[in-house]
Amino acid sequence: MTQKADVEEFISQKRLAVAGVSRKSNKFGNAVFKELKKKGYQVWPVNPNMETFQGEPCYPDLKSVPGPIDGVVVVLPPKRTEVLVKEAKEAGINRVWMQLGAQSDAAVDFCKQNGMLVVANECILMFAEPVASFHKFHRWIWKVFGKLPN
Repeated sequence: MTQKADVEEFISQKRLAVAGVSRKSNKFGNAVFKELKKKGYQVWPVNPNMETFQGEPCYPDLKSVPGPIDGVVVVLPPKRTEVLVKEAKEAGINRVWMQLGAQSDAAVDFCKQNGMLVVANECILMFAEPVASFHKFHRWIWKVFGKLPN
């Protein structure tokens, strides 16, 4: 289970890669990228099949992103997440947020076995302040039902 301290540590980082941006505008990776950027994070899009994303360079992998990266938000299918966490470790990235639906037991286990901070099965937009609209309501509902990390 995700710990509140892990969530707080992750969202306090301001230099994040977002793995899972897409050409399809309705994909959640795109929303994560846009919202984090709007909230003041320095974000880099990662997708090996795109050269640019919203007018910015899009990187094929984590090792290609310039400068140090504090963490990576993963919005990929679980099998691709399992590959990406290994890439993150090789790139020296020790904080991984697996967006709802991106996590797998194997990916979470890899992170834990390699001393990486991992947040799994949570929506970063419910925690990265300021939280607005649907995500604020969603966080409130999870609080009411005791589903927020402790």
